[in-house]
Amino acid sequence: MNYKALLFVALTGVFTACGGEAKEETATAATTEVVIEDVVEEVDPMENVGIGPIDELVFDDEINMELADAGKVVYEAKCTACHKVNKRYIGPSPMGIYERRNPAWVMNMILNPDEMVAKDPIARALLAEYASPMANQNLTEDEARSVAEYFRTIQPAAAE
Repeated sequence: MNYKALLFVALTGVFTACGGEAKEETATAATTEVVIEDVVEEVDPMENVGIGPIDELVFDDEINMELADAGKVVYEAKCTACHKVNKRYIGPSPMGIYERRNPAWVMNMILNPDEMVAKDPIARALLAEYASPMANQNLTEDEARSVAEYFRTIQPAAAE
């Protein structure tokens, strides 16, 4: 909700509340409810691991190309309806994801998108930005790990 609309709601509640005590209590409760919805929680995206089965993911120095190739197959089969490698689409591009997010967070978003969108502040912000929740593709941890490895191979020069 934008701030002009919030101000309008608050002022409307104040002006209509002048007629009696019961109306004033209702207006205050409605205003408080709106303000609570707009609370922003700040988190470090590189420290936040999200909500799900993965507590930590540390990559090897070298990309495991066999795993990345398997991840590309999964990505192309399950993810390309909403995600494009080199541009914003229904969801964000995975290009450069590990410059924006903790690898464990990425894994948890893949494995546990419903709870992430409901409870994780970064996932909630992405939902607000893209207006479409991440679909649960019911990937196994091994499939999600292969997709995570594939994301490491996506570089701007290599993007299609």
